[in-house]
Amino acid sequence: MEGIAPPAPYDPASVARWAPEPDKRPGRTAFQRDRARVLHSAALRRLAGKTQVVTPGSPSTAWDASPRTRLTHSLECAQVGRELGAALGCDPDLVEAACLSHDLGHPPFGHNGEEALNEFAHDCGGFEGNAQSLRLLTRIEPKRFVAAPGTHDLVSVGLNLTRATLDAATKYPWPRGAHPTDPASPKFGVYDDDRPVFDWVREGAPAGRACFEAQVMDWSDDVAYSVHDLEDGLHAGHIDPNCLLADPERRAVFEVAAGRYAPPGTDPEELAEALDRLLDQEWWPHGYDGSAVAQARLKDATSQLIGRFCLAAEGATRRAYGGGRLTRYGAELVVPRTAGMECAVLKAVADRYVMQRDEQTRLRADQRIVVAELAEALTARAPDGLDPQFRALFAAAGDDRARKRVIVDQIASLTDASARSLHARLTGHL
Repeated sequence: MEGIAPPAPYDPASVARWAPEPDKRPGRTAFQRDRARVLHSAALRRLAGKTQVVTPGSPSTAWDASPRTRLTHSLECAQVGRELGAALGCDPDLVEAACLSHDLGHPPFGHNGEEALNEFAHDCGGFEGNAQSLRLLTRIEPKRFVAAPGTHDLVSVGLNLTRATLDAATKYPWPRGAHPTDPASPKFGVYDDDRPVFDWVREGAPAGRACFEAQVMDWSDDVAYSVHDLEDGLHAGHIDPNCLLADPERRAVFEVAAGRYAPPGTDPEELAEALDRLLDQEWWPHGYDGSAVAQARLKDATSQLIGRFCLAAEGATRRAYGGGRLTRYGAELVVPRTAGMECAVLKAVADRYVMQRDEQTRLRADQRIVVAELAEALTARAPDGLDPQFRALFAAAGDDRARKRVIVDQIASLTDASARSLHARLTGHL
């Protein structure tokens, strides 16, 4: 980083909580409390049992891959975001809390599970991991309860984080179907029945625009997973760097990048130039045999890539906005197109050689069956099969739509292993 700016002051509205509560210890900032609440949450711990790209414990060709999980990815994303945010003048605890929170709503089996749950939930508001994260932070994760208006009933307000932290954790600040430039986009950040707290979080914010800290979180996520998915793929023996020198393989990578990770209409030649810039670096891993020396060289390459991407965004943003403290809606994170193209190519390499393997295709098909059959079994048997927390919510639900959302919440909270275990118990597939 070019230099760490002092933490920015945030106005009283930014540090407000949905349910006001006194400080426990003088001198502790609101965002330090937020970070601690996320770090100590059960939802964060559960990410240890959710696959990132390479399934933990899966066989590798020659060495123990020790691949990342959603938890280790979140921790690494948080480290990247904390330093980048601090360099730009954000409160580092605020950005770190947002980065730690960004994947909390992801269900078992990653994006594959997300798609299966979205199909099941099509008639009760759909499913989206980012919207589920907001729901978890503000409703599901047990931490604070308040009395419902006019009653003595207690209602969960989740972790009761500050407005600024919840806003920073919101990558897609709009409901389903309200993407500001692409109404057909499946990405959204709030379910209809969570609109009251979402509207409170977004009070005074420009419609459809993520705050500066959320943009830092988003780029940190891209940087972390593009670089580390490549590293995990090399560790597991799925990626041969020499393939990136051959035209047929390069074309396949550029096709994936153009279709999924680069802006629409990107010229493959621009992607080729991005890949070649990386291949030309003296630290680029042109081979990997699992030896200690190779592991050290690969770790240096990941460090070089993370620094390259973060410094590119930091420098471009500083050139656009100067050297002051950049927070909330006072700036936009500027990611140079060259850095974006390089990041897109790295994502495409991992996609092409790790996620598109035949065994992964078969595994994803099996995972979708598990989620679909689990949803069907819970629908038929609930409240049987629900955890005590969700059993109570199911009993209190006012209609079938609300009860279905509770089932979705239950499934989304499961790890890969617990989803398979519950599926086996409820369907008899032991």
